[in-house]
Parts: sequence; C-alpha cells; structure tokens
Amino acid sequence: MYISKIHIKNYRSFDDVEIEFNEGVNVIIGHNNAGKSNLIKTLALFFDSDMKKQLEIDDFNKYILIDQLKLGAPKISIELTISESKNEDLMSDDLVTVSNWLVKLERPYEAKLTYEYYLNTKYNERYKERVKNLKNSEEIWKVIKEDFIRLYKYKIFCGKADNQISVDSESLQKFDFQYLNAVRDVERDMFTGKNTMLKSVFDFFMDYEVKSNTILSEEQRKEEIKSRRHQFLKDSSSILQKLQGRMIEGKKQILSYSNEIGASFDKSNPNFDGEISEIELYSALKLIVEYETGIKMPVSNNGLGYNNLIFMSLLLSKMQVNSDGEYLGSNAKVFPILAIEEPEAHLHPSMQFQFLRFLNKNIDDNRVRQAFITTHSTNITSVISLDQMICLYKNTINNRVAYPGKAFNDEDKDKKSKKYVQRFLDATKSDMLFADKVILVEGIAEQLLLSIFADYMGISLEENHVAVINVGGRYFEHFLKLFDNKNSNAIDRKVACITDRDPERKELSGGKYGKTYPFEYNIDSSKYEYKQNTYLDKYLKAADSNIRTFTQDEKFGKTFEYDLVLYNTGLKILLTDSISNKEELGNLMDCYNNGESIENLKLLLHKSDENERIISGIDDEKLDWSDNDKKKAIIASRYLNSVGKGENALELAYALKNNLDNKDTEEYYDFIVPEYIQEAIRWVCK
Repeated sequence: MYISKIHIKNYRSFDDVEIEFNEGVNVIIGHNNAGKSNLIKTLALFFDSDMKKQLEIDDFNKYILIDQLKLGAPKISIELTISESKNEDLMSDDLVTVSNWLVKLERPYEAKLTYEYYLNTKYNERYKERVKNLKNSEEIWKVIKEDFIRLYKYKIFCGKADNQISVDSESLQKFDFQYLNAVRDVERDMFTGKNTMLKSVFDFFMDYEVKSNTILSEEQRKEEIKSRRHQFLKDSSSILQKLQGRMIEGKKQILSYSNEIGASFDKSNPNFDGEISEIELYSALKLIVEYETGIKMPVSNNGLGYNNLIFMSLLLSKMQVNSDGEYLGSNAKVFPILAIEEPEAHLHPSMQFQFLRFLNKNIDDNRVRQAFITTHSTNITSVISLDQMICLYKNTINNRVAYPGKAFNDEDKDKKSKKYVQRFLDATKSDMLFADKVILVEGIAEQLLLSIFADYMGISLEENHVAVINVGGRYFEHFLKLFDNKNSNAIDRKVACITDRDPERKELSGGKYGKTYPFEYNIDSSKYEYKQNTYLDKYLKAADSNIRTFTQDEKFGKTFEYDLVLYNTGLKILLTDSISNKEELGNLMDCYNNGESIENLKLLLHKSDENERIISGIDDEKLDWSDNDKKKAIIASRYLNSVGKGENALELAYALKNNLDNKDTEEYYDFIVPEYIQEAIRWVCK
C-alpha cells in the first residue's frame, strides 16, 4: 500500500486542493510560502502521535468567501487515500492494517481516512445568528476566535466519511511517521545513549550478528543471546565487587549516620548493592568520529550538515527497529514514513546528492515505504526524476499543484521531450520550477544580458521573481510542456520565449538553406526560396495563453547580436575587447555618428568575400530601404560577423553595468534595449 492522494479543504494556504503522491519518494518543490510545510503537517495530523490534533484559528484558510462564512461555521477537512501498491502481496500486513478503512474492495483496493475540525452542530444556529449582520470576513473570524474556537473539536474517521466511523488508534499506530522539520537541532536530539531513540537502536542491534544469523534456529539464537547476557552480568558483577571492596571503610562512615539517626531501630541496616544491565550502560556510550590516524573526536565537533546525515541514518535505523515483527511482535510498525523538510538547509550540494542516493537505497530495501521531502533547492531537483516531483505554487492567493512528470503524455514526441528536459534540467535550469515567471532564451548571451537590459528599463527581474533560462538552442517546445496551462498537470505561470528571426534562403535550383541578411530577404524570388523562424509563431499573439513568443522585426531583424547594434548603431561601448575587427567597427560607428554617406561606410569595410556580399546586397536596386536603414544594416552585419558568444557577452554585461552605474553623469551613454526584448520583459513582469 501507499498514500496515493490527499484532498485538503480550508487548511492554512489550501482552499480546496487535491494532491496525488507516488509510491516511494515524493519531492515537494516550490518557492517560499508555497505550502510545502503545510502539506507535510496534514500528513502528520493523521500519523504523528506527537502532533497536536486540536487546531487553532490560524490553521483555517482565511480566504473563504463571506457568504460561505455566513451559511455555517467553517470546517477543515483533510481526506487521505491509501491505495494498493504494484505487485502487493495481499497476504501481507498491509491489507490487514487498513481493512476497516476500505472504500473500494476490488483491486487495486482503496482505503480512506478523513480528519475533520468542526464546530459541533448544536452551536451552529448560535453561530449563524451571531455573524449574520457582520459586514466583512475579518469581523467574522474575530467572532470565531473569541466565541466559538473553544467549542471546536476534531475527529479522524475511517472508510466513507459520511458513515462517521472513528478510526481506532491501534491501526494508526501501525504507521511509523518520522518527521524532521526545517528548524532542527540534531546535536540536542542524539549522540549519547541517554537519548531514547539511540537506546532503542542500541538494544535492537546489540548481538546483531546472532539475531541476523539465518543458519541458527530461532531457539539457538535466543539461547546464544541469553548466554551473552548472562556472561555480561557475571563480568559486570565482578566490577561491582571491586567497587564494593574499595568502599568498605567509606561505607562504614556513610552508614554510621543511619545508626545515629535511629534508622536501625528494627535491627535492619542500610547497605549498597546492585547490578549493571546492558541498557543502563548504553547511557555511557556516545557517538564519536574516528579518523584513519586513530584520533577520536566527539561528533559535536562536526559540521551541522554532516551531523544531519548521521542523524538521518540513525533515524532510519530506528525505523528498521520499529518495523521488526520478531523484535516488537504485534507492536511492530507496518508502514514506515519519512518526512524531511528542506534537507538543503544544512547540507552542501554534494551532500544533498549523497542524501538522495542514500534515501533511494532505503526505499529499494523497503526500510522506508514512502518518503516526503520538501525543498526549494535546484541542486536536489537537478538529480531527481521528473516523476518524483510535486510542484506547489501560488495562483493568485491560494496554492495549486502541478506534476512535471505527468505534463508529458505517452506519445513518442512527448517521451522525447521528457527525456530531453530530464537530461538537461541542471541546477541552473531547475530554477524555472521555482520562479513565479520564466523567460526562455536561446543562448548564453541573452541569459547573461537580460537582467541588465531590464535594469535599463527600470524593471528588476529579481524583484519580479523572473528566472531567465538558456535552453541551449531552439528547444523551447520541450520545456514549454511543463507550463502549458491547457494541461492540468503543468505549472500555470507566465513564460516568455525570446527567439531569433534567423532569415534564410536557398537557390531554387537546389541546395540547402543558408543564413541571409534582412536586406537580402525576399529580394530575388526568381532565384531563391526564403524562410524565417516560425517555430513558435503560434504563441506570437496568443492573448489567452500563459506562453508568449517575442522575436525581432520581420523586415529589419535577424539575431540578438544584430539587433543590439541595429538599435544602438553608434554606441562604441558595444565593442568589447574580445570582438574581432574592433578597429574597423569603431571607424564605421564614427562614420555613422558623423552623418557620413553610405559610400564612405562601404570604403571602410575590409576586403573579404562576406563584405563584398554585404555591399552587393545593400546596393541591390530592388532594396527599397532608406539610407539610414542601410547604414545600420552594414554596421549590424559587420558586428554580427565579428562577435563571439560567451566571452563577448560577459564583457558586454560588464560594460553595460558600468555604463548604467554612470547614469546622470557626463560619462553615461544612452543604450536602447531592442523593442522585442522590451516587450518580453514588460509582458512577463506585468
């Protein structure tokens, strides 16, 4: 069996949300305040015996409409579904444990538990009378807090909730729920045998080589352990005898006071005696770290992250103890559940990976039946499968849920996309799963520069929680499946795709398409066939979609680098150290800034086949462009042919940042963000 679903109504950040779970590991992702911790707490309400079941006024979802509040007292309802696992043995203890909770008998079976926190019906009329004339929700919540919350009670029902059958605590105790919250002090919770958890682990694993020896019969194992305990008591008795011997004279002095005070009036005398059991000696044990050199250090000298890993290993050991039927008999747990909040809070990225591998192994070994991990770590999401992810996010005021793995269907095209996303979802790209809004770009240059462009526009991408993701080419469609709001499993958030126009042509007589300049495009249809990037055209004007495409002008645009100069033709800070033909481009910009003729610009071009092509295209009599547009095109073309990608983008980012720092000074140069990029930034941040 496994916890397959939970339906939450009116609890904290959840208004009415149903969340599906996987067998094994469930990684609950989302940004801060997305409801991750609240989801874990709903599970704890059922299975954590230490969790307070009586809730408070602030545990309600406060966005219930006022009309609903006036109809009747608000209620919190959490319905948990437990389903049959794949390849489950129906003769196991699983089905026996939930047999009284079943709501579906045919396979795969289903069982339900329902937690309700509600006002007793006998007070409902009083409640409605009290709130009927109130004008706003805040007043009603104040009345509930002051006059009614003390009258609320909770129940956990099993089977169909309408039958109102209370669950028996014995069945609930078969679930071993171990919970590590985000704020934890593991050094306080472990490391010495005085700790209750460590004592139970010691007791279980004591003589483990005998207990786990399958060659011996059960009777032989019991006899061997009994013999060892007898020998231990014998050895410990000799120690106590030595202690008694050292206390002979001192004992006389101590006990002399009992005679003087009259404690021996009935011919009885106080004395000292005792024996040392194994359990009592556990308290003397403490966890240490022993290095290869032989040096021993207390574990408290470790870093907090390392100690968290040790603590988790001990916790899993305890879960193994709790589920061992031979050791605990009928008190053994049937279903171990591990819930961990934000493991990244104390773990280095490499330790996070080690932790996940360790956890998966324990799932495979059946030591943990189901695990729930909350995180906003991109390092964790980069190494888990899409199918293990459950994404919580906010849609207006309430929490919503998405399933990245289920956003892809079983069609071959979607399977290919899923594999692509899974493979390339590294720690950088994983940021798209946590951001409120996303901008997808083709390359490293756009990724490095977009945030600075937004700063020039007076907009902060960081404050708007926008992630800029480089998809490494024209591979948007693979990632867009994660966000298409027409898919109920996808994450419904704004996604802007910035892509290049990339005009191309090929000869009608044959051959392959090759890159072309905007001034060559559609000039000679008798000789060439032309095309532009129409890859994401369906998102260009999709007003009802959460996905929108932005690209260069159809007539004058070409690529990201080309448009930078098209909008900033004479701006020499664009000429970074890594750019080739820097001197030539500087002269061209000076010529343009001085208002010189096209002929003078052409004279500055170095002799090359590509420059001859530029001149030929600009001079074509079929080109109906203004002289200024032609000048811009010459310089933009030369810049595009001279610029590298990564190194230039880094240098350009530095130069533009320095320029922006000089704003309102004489050293500042006007920089214009290309129009299509401005549109993308404004739309996604709106």
